[in-house]
Amino acid sequence: MAKAGPPRPYRALRHKDFARLLVSQVLSVTGSQMQVVAINWQVYRLTHSPLALGFVGLTRVVPIIVFSLWAGLVADRHDRRKVMIVTQLLMTVAALALAAVTYTDRVTLWLIYGLNAFSAAAGAFDGPSRQSLIPRLVPAEDLPGALSLNFSAYQVSSIAGPALAGAVLAAAGGDRHGLALIYLVNALSFLCVVAALALMREGRGVPVSDGAAATHPIAALREGLHFVFTTPLIVWTMSLDFLATFFSGSMSLLPIFADQVLHVGAGGYGLLASAPAVGALVGSLYLSIVPLPEKQGRVFLWAVGAYGAATVVFGLSRVFWLTLLGLAATGLADAISTVIRQTLRQLATPDALRGRMTSVNMIFFMGGPQLGELEAGFVASLFASAAIGVTVSVVSGGLATILVAAFVARRAAVLRAYDFRQQASSPSPTGRGTG
Repeated sequence: MAKAGPPRPYRALRHKDFARLLVSQVLSVTGSQMQVVAINWQVYRLTHSPLALGFVGLTRVVPIIVFSLWAGLVADRHDRRKVMIVTQLLMTVAALALAAVTYTDRVTLWLIYGLNAFSAAAGAFDGPSRQSLIPRLVPAEDLPGALSLNFSAYQVSSIAGPALAGAVLAAAGGDRHGLALIYLVNALSFLCVVAALALMREGRGVPVSDGAAATHPIAALREGLHFVFTTPLIVWTMSLDFLATFFSGSMSLLPIFADQVLHVGAGGYGLLASAPAVGALVGSLYLSIVPLPEKQGRVFLWAVGAYGAATVVFGLSRVFWLTLLGLAATGLADAISTVIRQTLRQLATPDALRGRMTSVNMIFFMGGPQLGELEAGFVASLFASAAIGVTVSVVSGGLATILVAAFVARRAAVLRAYDFRQQASSPSPTGRGTG
């Protein structure tokens, strides 16, 4: 008898709650990506400062560092569906406020920073609940496919969002009316997720209990931290992810590349911001057709090294199409590493600990690129010429990423030997979903 192949990702769409959430997330992330582009462009127009652009990342990461651990505990103790409804509504309020102050021309740099931080704080609570909810919506055998589809949907949105934002800004001449429209569209997009969550079957978001609800919050947090930092595979993938995105995080500098290096304006900026997602989508679609090999540790390490190399190409390029290609290559490499590490973490973590695991991971996953944006802006600001500064910042970060990947490849034997089949067959409570 022929050996059955791995389940195809589209099988996860049989489960209605997951399918509705996936579609709503496409709309919501599209709006959020439009807002990211708009904020960066607005800050650049207000200041023309790479350091000010770097501080946008800082306003996103500080709330994540402050709230993520508690957010993970909330996700493990409360209905994740209801938590997400609250967080989506709070992010709606932040987007509406940005639209209002921009349209009325009352916006200031510090007001942008403050509203961005408020939205990030809500997102800090949203992330652990959202990531922990997915394994509750599909059975264990469909989880890799669901995560792959979720990643593909994110990349589709990350292509459409920046491109649409660039088109809107170009059509409006980059003025406040175009920016306000983008913020309003994002506010409406969050309501799509609220609708999908409201239609979800009751009880889907309730975590599998391991007695954590009766545990003191500090003890519960300590339990989550102990699990994460005593699981070598999670530690190595999380640390490498943080360092790679810290050194290569430079997306906030794209307005300077578009304006002063490539001279392509707001429309070109939107295309540049979309390029990594194009590569990531290509990678995720490829992985949906040709599954990764079972021994995925070495593939993960090579993908991180390729991410650094592509960043170097992007930083050195002075041709628009080559810059697009370099950025797309970063997304392609990141797609491969993301699918591997997300599947690894979800399979290795009991359902009752998934929220806390995700919250710790969020600090590293989100903290790396956002702190990297600040680091990139600081390095770029050291040079009198913005064009030279952003080049040095991006290229040095890409080279550092390659060196870090090589170091981890040499030291982490457990990561080099990682085999998906062994992890999937190990007894770990996953929670399951049907229908």
